[in-house]
Amino acid sequence: MLDFLDFSFLNILDILLVATLMYYTYKLLRGTAAINIFIGIAIIFLIWKITQALEMEMLSGILGTLTSGGVIALIVVFQQEIRKFLLMLGTTKFSSKRNFLKQLNFLKSEVHIETDVQTIVDSCESMGTSNTGVLIVIERSQSLDFLKTTGDSMNAEVNKPILESIFYKNSPLHDGAIIVKENMIVATRIILPLSDKDIPIRFGLRHRAAIGITEKSDAVCIVVSEETGKTSYIKDGEFVLFENQFGLIETIKNDLA
Repeated sequence: MLDFLDFSFLNILDILLVATLMYYTYKLLRGTAAINIFIGIAIIFLIWKITQALEMEMLSGILGTLTSGGVIALIVVFQQEIRKFLLMLGTTKFSSKRNFLKQLNFLKSEVHIETDVQTIVDSCESMGTSNTGVLIVIERSQSLDFLKTTGDSMNAEVNKPILESIFYKNSPLHDGAIIVKENMIVATRIILPLSDKDIPIRFGLRHRAAIGITEKSDAVCIVVSEETGKTSYIKDGEFVLFENQFGLIETIKNDLA
């Protein structure tokens, strides 16, 4: 009856791999509404395995039915997260094992350059006063290389003059989005996928494009409306509320950490 207590090396390896998978799944879902559903499912699954090990046949049978019958429901609930994960795998260069591990965030030893969020937000606030339209995509763990070919490559450090010159209305680069990776502007005039989500009519194509790319990747977007001059912050396909400029800066810094 207590044979399940006899652990072998493969059992330990199995537990470690499952724990690692759950940890990175949690990191993928953290900050989204789906995280509570994931935790609930994980608890039910854990109870099911315990009841199986203790040979509680009736309860384990009920929980097993719920677990097996919920696969389709899980696909529906987590369709956005599953799409992000598959997109991440599809854009990973498998020819480089180092690249693949970095894409999954397993490597933390590499030097990380912190994005100058203060400068980006200050620039957006300044451009908002002149109703200059802005769309900035900040790359996180998932590569946006598949988008960079839609625009022009750039390799410039983030600073206020260059951001304002890019989005200046008469600039040849002002159309489309820019991509910021760490603290470098790596591409301009980027064409983003548009979201099909219903959004208030006061929001235009910039906001719909920002929602679209944050639905399909873990990137975050900052948008300045050309009509109102107001700044919006978008993550996971949703508008993130903030009270003031300081609150926006802290929110972005936490999301990029």
